[in-house]
Amino acid sequence: MLALVDSPSVLRGPCALFFLLAAPAVALATVLRGLDRFGRTLCALAGSVVLNMLVAQGMLAVHHWSVRGGVVTVTVLSVPLPLAVLLRERISGKRT
Repeated sequence: MLALVDSPSVLRGPCALFFLLAAPAVALATVLRGLDRFGRTLCALAGSVVLNMLVAQGMLAVHHWSVRGGVVTVTVLSVPLPLAVLLRERISGKRT
């Protein structure tokens, strides 16, 4: 939120970096429920780094790089993953 409202707070940078790493990692961890805890954490963090790199590379390729744009793009890509898992569980009627 601090990055989106362009707050002059010193916590804006660290909070944005934490969000950019944590949001995709949590979304991927919900998809990878079948793995053990260490494997799920490692895969989720690696996937988070990959997603952030792809977003950054795509934004740089089209010459539209901004912190706000990166935060919004990562949010838009991270939100549907857990929702898709919940929808799949609701349709199938079982939890994995």
